[in-house]
Amino acid sequence: MDLFDRLREQAESVRLPLFAVTVSAAARVNTPLIAILHWHGFRRATPLMLPGVEIPARPVPGTAIQIDAPWQRVEAVDAMLLDAAWQFGAWEVERIERRGCNAIGAGAAEALACRQAFGDYGNGMPPDEALIDGANDRDGLMRLAARRGYLRWLFRPVKGGVWRALDEADDSLDADGGRQPPCPVEPQPRSARKRALGRTVYRLGTVRRILLPR
Repeated sequence: MDLFDRLREQAESVRLPLFAVTVSAAARVNTPLIAILHWHGFRRATPLMLPGVEIPARPVPGTAIQIDAPWQRVEAVDAMLLDAAWQFGAWEVERIERRGCNAIGAGAAEALACRQAFGDYGNGMPPDEALIDGANDRDGLMRLAARRGYLRWLFRPVKGGVWRALDEADDSLDADGGRQPPCPVEPQPRSARKRALGRTVYRLGTVRRILLPR
């Protein structure tokens, strides 16, 4: 089963619109990938009903899944993300590369970003309210990323996502907001000078019309 099928299976099970999908990997080949589905939705913290008491709703926690597919090159993961994002109708895929936050001179913001990439949000909420964790190796991979560095991919789905409500011009989308495979965008070779702190953005959307101001 490929990444698109895994994500679609989760989306069909949860039945909430997606806000974003992130995939993170420690900077070591053949380590598992951690995909997090960020849902757009709220739920009451308890089904208890009290007269005159309004119990506020809380955001639905994200869902973490582990992808154990082997990979030797970052471009192979790029290709997998591009395929999934293309079929989900995303406008772009972003990949960032960061050094380990245990490095000398790394600040608190770098440490927080590393934890968040692997689903540790540090907001004081109980773990099961912040993330539905289906990734057995997530903590170990986060510690490895703190030492070795990490990569994080992000895309925002249109198909099955909250972005479907936006009136964005994209002539490549089907009626349901997705696209038919294969993805025509090829992974870009990594530049050695950008590997430490790099950012790569793949554009997927297409506009073939002349857009007039409203």
